[in-house]
Amino acid sequence: MHWPFDPNPVTIKRWRRFRHIRRAWWSLNILLLLFSLSLASELLCNNTPLLVRHEGHLYFPVIRFYPEDIFLHNNRQTRPDYKQIARDPAFQTNPKNRMIFPPIPYGPFETTDPDTIRMPEVVILEFIPNPHVIPVTISRDLSISRTVGAEIFTSPETSGSIQGHSLTNIWIIPDLILRAFGSRWRNEASPACTAPVPLRDHPGRRAELALSEFTPRATPPSTIRFLLREMPGAIPATGGTVALDSHLRTVSSSFPSWETLPKDVKSTLTAFASEGITGSPAPPLALDLNTIPYTVKAILPEVRWPFKPVPGHWLGIDSAGRDVLARLLYGLRMSMTFGFMLVALTMTLGTLAGAVQGFFGKTVDIVGQRITEIWSAIPFLYVMILLGAVYGRGFILLLVCYAVFNWIGISYYVRAEFLRLRHLPFVEAARALGLSRRAIMIRHIMPNAMVPLITFFPFQLVGAIGSLAALDYLGFGLPPPTPSWGELLSQAQQFKWAWWLILYPALALFIVMLLGVFVGEGIRNAYDPRPATKFE
Repeated sequence: MHWPFDPNPVTIKRWRRFRHIRRAWWSLNILLLLFSLSLASELLCNNTPLLVRHEGHLYFPVIRFYPEDIFLHNNRQTRPDYKQIARDPAFQTNPKNRMIFPPIPYGPFETTDPDTIRMPEVVILEFIPNPHVIPVTISRDLSISRTVGAEIFTSPETSGSIQGHSLTNIWIIPDLILRAFGSRWRNEASPACTAPVPLRDHPGRRAELALSEFTPRATPPSTIRFLLREMPGAIPATGGTVALDSHLRTVSSSFPSWETLPKDVKSTLTAFASEGITGSPAPPLALDLNTIPYTVKAILPEVRWPFKPVPGHWLGIDSAGRDVLARLLYGLRMSMTFGFMLVALTMTLGTLAGAVQGFFGKTVDIVGQRITEIWSAIPFLYVMILLGAVYGRGFILLLVCYAVFNWIGISYYVRAEFLRLRHLPFVEAARALGLSRRAIMIRHIMPNAMVPLITFFPFQLVGAIGSLAALDYLGFGLPPPTPSWGELLSQAQQFKWAWWLILYPALALFIVMLLGVFVGEGIRNAYDPRPATKFE
């Protein structure tokens, strides 16, 4: 096989060994393919057309800027909205005028028009159980003079004849409420108070007694009115939703009592749902089901950001109305570009520092090590926060700041290699021939010290991609609205119900990092001079 740059035979052997590691070889190809696709993001995913044919002329907006005046003749030199222009009669009525958009016609910064999302023609009936609230009026002797619906808090034996009974015989009244009754009988000012009331006949239910504020009157009151209501979370009923299509057929139901409702009740609810489907105002409906009051609402599905995956937006829409697939593709390019540049800059700085320390040794090495230890003690995140607050977040600032703190680990490996190699015979021979220190470092020691750099490169790349996602997730990374996987994960923390905002970015991050790890393992095994060990 002919090599244009005539590499070292050892390098050729390592390359062949790497290719025989199928997992690493295929991972490298897939990773390069994904990165290549991300570099062509504008051709695959863009709201700017690839080609426009207008009045016999061809335009390439994805490559060159054209003002709006060229297509609409309105003397505007602003950036055109090509999707709006495509709906213009000049393009709708004339078949010779046409636009060809990329396969995914959405840009990473484009806010989706809600009218372009087709919603299913369904109406959702939401059943909300309400707590019972019962007014009770008592006389001075604590006998009940008037009440409505108190049977839900009493036993079946007393529910029909509760009026005239003593309040303390029906419920267990706390001392706080009895003292509040006494102050009102004495016509003394009393604040509003609420206290839980244990129910003798319903130990599984909880209720509370509520008294309103009382102000003195001309004569003491002869009766006191209070409310007995179920406490929050104590309603012995479950709500739910029922989805009905345009023909009022049940699509889905999470309301347990829906199938067992009487026909007349179902007819009332379907008529109520029909009003919602036709778009007529449908105020909430109050309904008693099995002695439990419900509030029924008719809800029409509406487009709200973030929005679940639908045809056209296969991975969903984020909280700003942007296509998640477009953000992922452009985020891949940003992550890989940042990772390659960061690793290249980090390895350059680490190699220079380690090479100088390892080659010269002695005082240079000791001073360099102390400076490295002091530098490694500086908290990187605090520095990023400070510089971001002063200069603002940006790609270059993040790259430089991360690189000047990330070179330390590489310098240790390069320093160790130079310390090992500088006393070998080939270096002594180079000195004896009178070669300069620079020539010895670059031409003789450096090629032999590159093994740790090459083997650590994929792992450094994976670490850089993960670090960028973490910084974007925390809000200290790239400035918005830069496409970023970490920014999508940050949205998922805010909108926990939007499962697509955490599934797809996390899956993309996992796949890329896993491929990088496989490549790194393959390179490490290819550079291992003893790929197999035999024990006897």
